[in-house]
Amino acid sequence: MLPFSLVVFALLTATASACPPLDRHGNVQNLRKRAVGQEAVVISPDKIPNPNWRYDESADWHTLDPSYEVCQTGTQQSPIPLRVDQGLSRNHALQFNYPPNVTGTFNNWGYGPSFSLVSTLANFTGDYTALPSMTFAEIGGHNETVYLGSWHVHAPADHSVQGDRAKAELHYVHVNATGSPRAVVGMRVDPGNVDSAFFSQLPEYVPYNDNTTKVRAVVDVRKALEEVLHFGEFWTYQGSLTSPPCTEGLRWFLARSVLFVGDGQMREILGVSTFSARAEQEVWRHNVNG
Repeated sequence: MLPFSLVVFALLTATASACPPLDRHGNVQNLRKRAVGQEAVVISPDKIPNPNWRYDESADWHTLDPSYEVCQTGTQQSPIPLRVDQGLSRNHALQFNYPPNVTGTFNNWGYGPSFSLVSTLANFTGDYTALPSMTFAEIGGHNETVYLGSWHVHAPADHSVQGDRAKAELHYVHVNATGSPRAVVGMRVDPGNVDSAFFSQLPEYVPYNDNTTKVRAVVDVRKALEEVLHFGEFWTYQGSLTSPPCTEGLRWFLARSVLFVGDGQMREILGVSTFSARAEQEVWRHNVNG
């Protein structure tokens, strides 16, 4: 991604989202119910840690803390530029086992809209294997199953394709059975001619400077997959978190199809987002589509 990082509320804060949130301050606003049948419930705030880094200074992250060294020295850092002449994945078949609706916490992670399934609102018991799952073929042909812990939006997109960068990128962050980030499913988001069914179902957005408002929401996470043709074509590579500590060992998937949203939806997303794209990294040991 990413920038990365939000596990149990740490998933919202550092691990599950693969993108760490800023400690932003702002007035709590009353939220209105925007989607039919959507229950909007404001709950008590949880403290989100304030990182000591900035996205627009990613080249110097390794100088801020010894634990960030891999941000500079890693061989599989994310994001990377992708191209059509790299081909598409042929060996990493994806199987999504997502239920129609999942309950979780909708908020703003300091950079844009975000949603965590690992929260008290979702009655999480500590069993990550009970979360919606995705299975993919890993190198060597063995299948690996990971679990959807959260999703969030970056603006602009982390990954460029053919040198073009979309206005935003949606990340589905999956963890392994112990709750560590393991795979990210990315979808580029750009304005199109019709509204997106995925984004239409969401409650009213929380401002980027409001780190206290959390809303219980029921979301059909399958809708985004439908809008990128069920992830029929995609790039994949071995990468990392896109924010400190830039931990490697993540499998990245990026849809070839773009998730299009209406002009109004695009403006709404951008209006509650702040810059959250790490500088692209040179392709090294990423084994693109391998």
